[in-house]
Amino acid sequence: MRFNSLFAVGAAVLFAGSVAAQTPEAAPAEVKPVVKVAPLEVPALEPENTLNLDLSTGGRVVIQLRPDVAPAHVERIKTLARQGFYNGVVFHRVIEGFMAQTGDPTATGTGGSPLPDLAAEFNTLPHVRGAVSAARASEPDSANSQFFIVFSPRLTLDGKYSVFGRVVSGMQYVDTIERGEPPANPSRILRASVGADNIPPPTAAEAAAMMQIRPPAAPAPAPVDAAQAGSATPQQ
Repeated sequence: MRFNSLFAVGAAVLFAGSVAAQTPEAAPAEVKPVVKVAPLEVPALEPENTLNLDLSTGGRVVIQLRPDVAPAHVERIKTLARQGFYNGVVFHRVIEGFMAQTGDPTATGTGGSPLPDLAAEFNTLPHVRGAVSAARASEPDSANSQFFIVFSPRLTLDGKYSVFGRVVSGMQYVDTIERGEPPANPSRILRASVGADNIPPPTAAEAAAMMQIRPPAAPAPAPVDAAQAGSATPQQ
């Protein structure tokens, strides 16, 4: 009788150990491989690929241009800046929480430069705060001189518009650009310059004088139809 009792106790212990060995807690933990994500490489800031915008809102906005991902757009912006094309041009479409658009000397949203339109250079740069991207009409290869600066992330625009730079300092002057479509009293680019040209910001007296200058209006291209005319800018 005692032998049977000892046998029963031993069997119970063995059975319990067997059950315990099959529980999830006892199973060896799965070893997952470590995935290393390479950081996004940003080129060093260099004067030849730096765009300075002296704004009527009170200061200089410095934009790092990215010829590594949008060489044609960067070259166009630098060419027009060196020609003085952007001097005096207003921000004609500014939407709170979205973006501020400029680069049209007619201030209508349909104007551009005499240079030919550019082929799209869609890339992996996101439309985050401070991103600078080319405005265009409904046709992807229709960017010319207009561009917009993003106030808040708008990643739905990624892959649809060509980002060619990002604000690296002076975003506070972008934040105070007059809102409106168009604004009642639009803010403007007093002067645009390439960093390598070493053009200093205007003095207060120079800025006041620049505010009185109105740029010559460039002929606006005739839109194909009203729908295209209304789609010449990024949509929210």
